[in-house]
Amino acid sequence: MKNLPTWQFIKNNLEKGLGVMLLYVLESKGSSPGRQGFFMSVNTNNEMYGSIGGGIMEHKFVELAKEKLKEENNESLIKKQVHSKSAALNQSGMICSGEQTIFIYKLTNKDQDVINKIINCMEGNQTGTLQLSPKGIDFINAIIDESFSFEYKSDEDWKYAESLGYQNHLYIVGGGHCALAFSNLMRTMDFYIHLIEDRKDLNTFLRNTSAHEKIIVNDYSELDKYIPTGKNNYVVLMTFGYRTDAVALRAIIHNDYKYLGMLGSKTKIEQLFSELKTEGVAAEKIDKVYAPIGIDIKSQTPEEIAVSIAAEIVRVKNE
Repeated sequence: MKNLPTWQFIKNNLEKGLGVMLLYVLESKGSSPGRQGFFMSVNTNNEMYGSIGGGIMEHKFVELAKEKLKEENNESLIKKQVHSKSAALNQSGMICSGEQTIFIYKLTNKDQDVINKIINCMEGNQTGTLQLSPKGIDFINAIIDESFSFEYKSDEDWKYAESLGYQNHLYIVGGGHCALAFSNLMRTMDFYIHLIEDRKDLNTFLRNTSAHEKIIVNDYSELDKYIPTGKNNYVVLMTFGYRTDAVALRAIIHNDYKYLGMLGSKTKIEQLFSELKTEGVAAEKIDKVYAPIGIDIKSQTPEEIAVSIAAEIVRVKNE
């Protein structure tokens, strides 16, 4: 997970006895460069990790964090930043419009147990909830319904919660060259990757170290057992050829996913969809399949194909 190194940076600093500040974006609106959940850490050696959006705004907060590290008290701070020169208050120095609310908190030894729980959650591919409040930082094993929650009454009365762990699961069916390039790219985007193949000795399947889980099936007609319905589940079919793609799609087309896409030529897709309609598959089910998969960027290589599919999935995820 992309945020894990920042938590490890915090842990290492606390273990060394260095002062360390946590800067966390609790809320963002409009075109703010630092989105909700962005965070960073600054230590007494002027080292830092992570980001709350960059630019002059981040620089100002880093300097503020350095000043607070010199203070004896451990009072937390919450500050709103407005990215507009016309704002009457809380100008960030940026002009991109939008707003951010940022929490500034000096971590101490008493927070080590919570930091360890967060890291263990992430390293173990588990889920849990990070909680922030004027009192500091906490972690619970339960998860919230939404990815983020922020309730604000005043600077002294607010609470923030964020789901940790992999919220989005990507099921790649087929372990060939495109799947290898696609796995490598999607590993950087906080998707838990399940790679499914029916050829256990396939070279590219064996070489794939980006997938979190690799599954060998006897036949793609069994896919329904391995890919559950879910609003956070994304499925990409890129098997060996037309026959196996058809078997795979028939096995799961009646399920509901956030995204279901299939790699292939327009001619192949039209032929398969025609067969499905003849078999009585409802038009609304067929219409939900993204095929040919990916955004049209005239991609040729497996790496370019991976970019086009990733872009389409990110667009669907963020809609």
